[in-house]
Amino acid sequence: MSTRLHPAIKRGEVLAFRGPTLSARIITQVREALFAREMRPGDFLGTEKDLAERFGVSRIVARDALRTLEALGIVEIKVGAGGGARIAQGNPRLFAEALAVQLDLTGVTAGEIMDAQRAIESLTAELAAIHGTATDHARLHALNAETARAITDVAAFTRLGREFHLAVAEASHNRVLVVELISLQHVSWPLRNPTLTPVVARRILSVHQELAAPIEIRDAASARRVMDEHVKMIRARRVAEHDHTHDHTVAERDCC
Repeated sequence: MSTRLHPAIKRGEVLAFRGPTLSARIITQVREALFAREMRPGDFLGTEKDLAERFGVSRIVARDALRTLEALGIVEIKVGAGGGARIAQGNPRLFAEALAVQLDLTGVTAGEIMDAQRAIESLTAELAAIHGTATDHARLHALNAETARAITDVAAFTRLGREFHLAVAEASHNRVLVVELISLQHVSWPLRNPTLTPVVARRILSVHQELAAPIEIRDAASARRVMDEHVKMIRARRVAEHDHTHDHTVAERDCC
């Protein structure tokens, strides 16, 4: 039996049955080893041949397990001489859109999405005031300046609003909250808001400017309050529009 397998793939547990769950058993063992911190990014898992020998399965089953692990973002596979599967470097942003799709397919309501977004964004604003750097502050100011120049450009203004909210989250330096917000933005944020007027746009810009100020002076309580009020108003508008139109198309959703 090959000695190239990662030690977290326990010896003496060769699968004693055959069927469609064979590859799933391999996947489960790798996932459990990851959650137990027995594997780290960059660790060599093994080759297709290694896994087949270790589990007493065909190389087709081992290949299926590796492909699934790769699709899940758990391993990176190198082919050719010196190839094999290694535990991947984490990149949860790659899966934010996939989570958003599942939320949409589940049929979550506009109110559910916005309640979650309000909770996340209020906390990110608070943490941005605590952990934000001079680079983060400059990013917020630059986005507001660019937004001011795009007052009459609906698509650009919508995009910049999304980027501003994401920049606040990134200034929190909490990667979990950032990915959660990205996922929710995929569901809740329109590509453009056809009902946006210059008056509404200026009001939104004013709130974003008001929000950048307490973040920069590290007033966490004020930053949280401003963001909470801002997203609460967004929620009310989006839920009202959703209830009025019963239309789930992105074009009908309001933007902040």
